[in-house]
Amino acid sequence: MKRRDFIQKSALAGGAATIGFTASAKAASSSVAEPFRMKYAPHLGMFKNHAGEDPIDQLNFMADQGFKAFEDNGMKGRDVAVQEAMAKTMQDRGLDMGVFVAHKIYWKEPNLTNGDESLREEFLTSIKESVEVAKRVNATWMTVVTGHVDLRKNMGFQTANVVESLKQASAILEPHNLTMVLEPLNFRNHPGQFLSEIPQAYLVCKAVDSPACKILFDIYHQQIQEGNIIPNIDDAWDKIGYFQIGDNPGRKEPTTGEINYLNIFKHISEKGFEGILGMEHGNSQDGKEGEMKLLAAYRTVDNF
Repeated sequence: MKRRDFIQKSALAGGAATIGFTASAKAASSSVAEPFRMKYAPHLGMFKNHAGEDPIDQLNFMADQGFKAFEDNGMKGRDVAVQEAMAKTMQDRGLDMGVFVAHKIYWKEPNLTNGDESLREEFLTSIKESVEVAKRVNATWMTVVTGHVDLRKNMGFQTANVVESLKQASAILEPHNLTMVLEPLNFRNHPGQFLSEIPQAYLVCKAVDSPACKILFDIYHQQIQEGNIIPNIDDAWDKIGYFQIGDNPGRKEPTTGEINYLNIFKHISEKGFEGILGMEHGNSQDGKEGEMKLLAAYRTVDNF
């Protein structure tokens, strides 16, 4: 069935509720839904009411629903056997691996901003470890959060310290064709973080000047921090490696808040983006009904 026919028939059958029922029926019968146009990447736990707790069952459910990618912030901390089993399932089901967090994040105290050599070495050791994880799970991208500001240092010195750490990390990643994506975080959920806005992240990536250092454009964070989503996407385009999703307020699935995801996804698609868009948000409703509501929401915003 063609994608447009699928959407039209679902709408005629009764809108979002019927789309949810259809998706549920597909899962129950082990058939596979029409693939999404974009590579939206769910995470573990998002469909546990349908798929259960086992990560392999959850990956198979995601693939059955038409998803083409998966992300897992906690992948680095999983047992090697679990990583390998998940990687095999993703390969078998055609799921691209999205980001995982590459290192310890300093939420309340400086690390990369203050130039401390021991903290820099800790970070670089984590990047080396993450290279092996990325190889094991067929990942290309890993998330880096530059840490808390150092209130005792001028912002220029802090920026120079961060850039130097990222240059050294890039030298580790480049030979393996891997990319760290820097995530600016909003002031409300993560007060005091050094990296908070897209222009700032763009400046840092330009200074590092490596294909291994790109921006993770989290649309939820940036709607809170600075808005101006589509123009900032355009201005930072050559340094954006990855997107993440969440509506505001609430950080739930698209269509639950103020962000026009239909227009944003259409814009990104028309610019030629073929990468992954991580679904880093919660479900607005609990249980199986909430999971079906989430699937219906993504069918809506993917219909451009």
